[in-house]
Amino acid sequence: MDAHTKHHLVVGREYYQSGEYAKAKPHLSEVLKIHDDYADVHNMMGVIHYEAGSTIEGCASFERALALNPRYTEAALNLSVCYNELGRYEDAKRVFTQVHGTSDAGGLDKLDSYARGKIANMHRDIGDAYAGVGLMDHAIKEYRRALLLCPTFVDIRTKLATTLRDAGKIDDAIDELIAIRESAPDFTPARIQLGITLWRAQRITEARAEWQFVLEKDPTNRSCRVYLGMTTDS
Repeated sequence: MDAHTKHHLVVGREYYQSGEYAKAKPHLSEVLKIHDDYADVHNMMGVIHYEAGSTIEGCASFERALALNPRYTEAALNLSVCYNELGRYEDAKRVFTQVHGTSDAGGLDKLDSYARGKIANMHRDIGDAYAGVGLMDHAIKEYRRALLLCPTFVDIRTKLATTLRDAGKIDDAIDELIAIRESAPDFTPARIQLGITLWRAQRITEARAEWQFVLEKDPTNRSCRVYLGMTTDS
């Protein structure tokens, strides 16, 4: 990746992760002009379109992400939410159902908190790049390296958990997400992902409890409302 494109990817991802979707969109669009094969960027663009009310464009982005990485759980579930809102209930159910399927830290403890955080985020970015092209085992290693430096970074730990899940390591993913729930019970992104992962493990009642918790905290969360509706008869 050339320096210009990498700059757009880093800046776009930072804006996206902070919820500044309007600012993230032009940067991520620039990345896709050069690299149409980044599944995670298509997924981010899908979320941006969806949150802006462009559900059809969101569908197209999520479909492209899944074409690149059929095991991309988050993109599949995002797509099912879009299909549901478009009235494509059978497609939504089909996609929703299809988803069913340490090293020594050395002298790192001597680093100050700023340096540790900076390096941890670099490992996260590398992990995101690996995950974006479907190299899950490499991504997992990078997220674990990040957490060796900053074990309290729940956003990175959540990313580790979702990558473990997409790599088929469901029990390990659940363990990570439960640990986040115990340390940061109000961190709703992890509670949502815990629900999804419990659902993947056929633990439907527990999954619904997580999504219900999120809805109690944020009644406007459309995704959790759809997940609860789709699992009513499970």
